[in-house]
Amino acid sequence: MTIAHLDHHGDVAVITLDNPPVNALSHAHRTSIVNHLKAAEADPAVRAIVLIGAGDAFCGGAEIREFNTPAALAEPITRQVAETAEGLGKPVIAAIHKVAMGGGLELALGCHYRVASPGASIALPEVKLGILPGAGGTQRLPRAVGAKAALDMIVSGEPMTSQAIAPLGLFEQIIEGDLLEGAVAFARQIADRGMPLRRLREEPVRGENLSDLIASTREQVARQWRGYPAPARCVDAVEAAIKLPFDEGIRFERKTFLELVETAESRALRHAFFAERAASKVPRLDPSVRGHRLDTVAVIGAGTMGSGIAIALANAGLPVVLTDSDAASLARGRAHIERAWTTAVERGRLDPAGQARRLALLTTTTELAAIASADLVIEAVYEDMAVKKAVFERIEAHVRADTILATNTSSLDVDAIAAASSNPARILGLHFFSPANVMRLLEIVRGRATSDDALATGLALARRLRKVGVVCGVCDGFIGNRMLEEYLRQAYLLVEEGATPRAVDEALEAWGFAMGPFRMMDMAGQDIGWAIRKRLSVEHPEKPYAQWPDRLCEAGRFGQKTGAGVYRYEPGSRDALPDPEADRLIAASVRAQGIAQRVVGAAEIVERCVLALANEGARILDEGIAARASDIDVVYVTGYGFPRYRGGPMWHADAMGLDSVVERLQSYATTRMGQTLSPAPLLVQRAAAGHRFNT
Repeated sequence: MTIAHLDHHGDVAVITLDNPPVNALSHAHRTSIVNHLKAAEADPAVRAIVLIGAGDAFCGGAEIREFNTPAALAEPITRQVAETAEGLGKPVIAAIHKVAMGGGLELALGCHYRVASPGASIALPEVKLGILPGAGGTQRLPRAVGAKAALDMIVSGEPMTSQAIAPLGLFEQIIEGDLLEGAVAFARQIADRGMPLRRLREEPVRGENLSDLIASTREQVARQWRGYPAPARCVDAVEAAIKLPFDEGIRFERKTFLELVETAESRALRHAFFAERAASKVPRLDPSVRGHRLDTVAVIGAGTMGSGIAIALANAGLPVVLTDSDAASLARGRAHIERAWTTAVERGRLDPAGQARRLALLTTTTELAAIASADLVIEAVYEDMAVKKAVFERIEAHVRADTILATNTSSLDVDAIAAASSNPARILGLHFFSPANVMRLLEIVRGRATSDDALATGLALARRLRKVGVVCGVCDGFIGNRMLEEYLRQAYLLVEEGATPRAVDEALEAWGFAMGPFRMMDMAGQDIGWAIRKRLSVEHPEKPYAQWPDRLCEAGRFGQKTGAGVYRYEPGSRDALPDPEADRLIAASVRAQGIAQRVVGAAEIVERCVLALANEGARILDEGIAARASDIDVVYVTGYGFPRYRGGPMWHADAMGLDSVVERLQSYATTRMGQTLSPAPLLVQRAAAGHRFNT
């Protein structure tokens, strides 16, 4: 059982939170803290109390292992722990290092005073789970740092450093050196003063023009958080802190918390949260294997993807060798990298020293021999099997026998690439998403021969890059792009049947997608989709495609890169503008096929496109390409703009009811191209058994 520990440093009692790895507030831990607080209060030899965390955190908040169990709501709940600290007659000081988040910060707010080490990460991230702080955070934080800063933190859920937040009044001291020693000394100073204790509940909310602040924040939330109920309710809770007595505000906070936790959006967001953590648990991988130590990584190919990967690696502190056989391409790639870091400095996201450190980690060369010392080599050249096989042959001539080799292919057969190698066990796929230095998803492709060492190296790299690594098997397009093909198939067919491209984009964006399919493909390049369709139409002639996208490509309309695709683009602008020429080409294609068009509503657009994702996801799950349905959800939420508050395509199908999903798919089977939505066998089986994808 994890408990807090009570020690005495003379007349100061020190309660150490101890529940590795982040001292989460489990029921046993909460009970132990309260018991120690009461014991210290009752001890006449104790003049002050310090709360501090063991290991690498003060407190990371709720114990996620207790979510959805009775222990999560068993008393004392976190709010009661904070109230116990606040109600003591002796000064209670929270000494914070590394992390104070969620309930951990709320516990600290219940203490009379707070001190911190430099660089501690401070946050109330509950909004990311579709809820709000439920242990007094919405009521105490505005009193501690002012309404504006509190609103920013609570609505965004983003962390601040202890130094950044200290001037706002949260901390009495930032302690350089030994935190415990400094906190005990500070506690004695407070006890010596004999002054009334600072209880945030007794203080007013700080700030000016608070009504205007609330109104403007509501407007901002409505624009930025469409579909998410929690951010608006966070504003309501802070408004309650401003307008209501403290105890009434606490009751409002609790009532709102309980309402939010029952919403479909919160359930979906919590699913996404746990799904990301589950993705790191890989079946059939020996947990004792840690993978290669990475001291140097090489990237082959300095195009958009290769240079983006190089940025991500250097941002993570990894020395990078970027190579390209073409000197002009290499120069463009390096210029792109340098421009990205310069822009980050100009926007205040990076300081000049950080830029200099990253540049020092980057080596660019046309000499492939420079990769000899690399522990991992990532190939990021043109998406062509023959080209990639040739590159791997050249790589193997220059690297050590134990160097891990990865291909960044987005759809090609990793097993076929590995078969051309003298050592296929060291080859895997690392499918980055563009821009590689921004997108969180990394598909880690496990080939038939991929060793545990190679796979563990890929997973460790994902963690180091702060990306979400999802392991998948080998198939055309892996998880994400294989499903995307079915999503796009429906989007293109819907236009043939009578919807306009803009209507399709608007329907899916209104449903929550970050970008509609046609805007997305114009951005990615319509020629990329064209090349894939040409290949797949030969390999899978039984799967029909709409013809009009090919007519656009034949006319040289590849999207933003050519100024015209499905939409038109002004020079230097990414705004998708209507284009009569695209409409003419689409109409001509439809007429040539003799297709009778009809009115297609937004509901059908969303249903066909979204259920196409879940249906193909069922096939992927059935084939063992994905280990679990939640991995598929993670891929789509983190890599494809699927609305996080809807949980992912498999979660959405579960929420809809698999029997309903089967019924809706079958209803389309009698329509034109209906076979493209024939229900997958696993979907039918689970629906008949009353089961879900996510158990």
